[in-house]
Amino acid sequence: MIRRNREDDNENPDRWLVSYADFITLLFAFFVVMYSVSSVNQKKYKQLTSSISTAFTPDKKIRPNTTSQGKHRSSAKPTEPVKQQPLTSTQIQRLQEERESMKSLGINLSNNLSPMISDGKIRVSQNNRGLRIDINDSLLFASGSAELEGTAKEILSEIAELIEMNNHAIQVEGHTDNTPIHNATFFSNWELSAVRATSVVRMFSSLGIADARLSALGFGSTQPISDNNNPLGRAKNRHVSVMILYDSIGAENDEGKEIVPE
Repeated sequence: MIRRNREDDNENPDRWLVSYADFITLLFAFFVVMYSVSSVNQKKYKQLTSSISTAFTPDKKIRPNTTSQGKHRSSAKPTEPVKQQPLTSTQIQRLQEERESMKSLGINLSNNLSPMISDGKIRVSQNNRGLRIDINDSLLFASGSAELEGTAKEILSEIAELIEMNNHAIQVEGHTDNTPIHNATFFSNWELSAVRATSVVRMFSSLGIADARLSALGFGSTQPISDNNNPLGRAKNRHVSVMILYDSIGAENDEGKEIVPE
């Protein structure tokens, strides 16, 4: 017991000062680091925010960045619309020949169908897509039906005889008025117009026109050619259009120019 007391008396009572000094040193270093972090370079901060804003807003024009060396213009250039290449003389000549050939076909169709054109049942016109033959639905179908009438084959045969020999694509379009239809066969005018166009395509196919040239579309009442507010206008809107398409879309043609019998 005497020896242990002597050893305790030899311990330094000021040892806590060492730990305290280490703690103060670490605390000082901590505050120095915090101060350095809180000191922001405003110029670099603005450059950073500008770059982030530009990166996430690609639709806006890129503004030039300002650096210590001066202002620098951005190398990015606004996107320019693709310009259509001008047609060559060979292409222009081909388009003119195609136009004249289609016009000649339209005159032949108008002459063959002149009685029905005079009665307002058929209309032949030339537009920027090709040759258009509008046939009133009363010549082809019964009301609310997509089955071709007996007289329809005679009319479509005259058309098929003239358009069979060329290689132009043929697009048959069905159109209705805005009077809704809903029965066991057709849920709406969409179905009625599409099936009517398909019926005409099947007839053309049976008359010898290559299937690869044929297509059918149903437009319902979305593309009226007359006023749906009166019976006469609705009757005009119920029709099938036979489009004989140009080989090259964009040919210079008169839009909606009617071809009358000579």
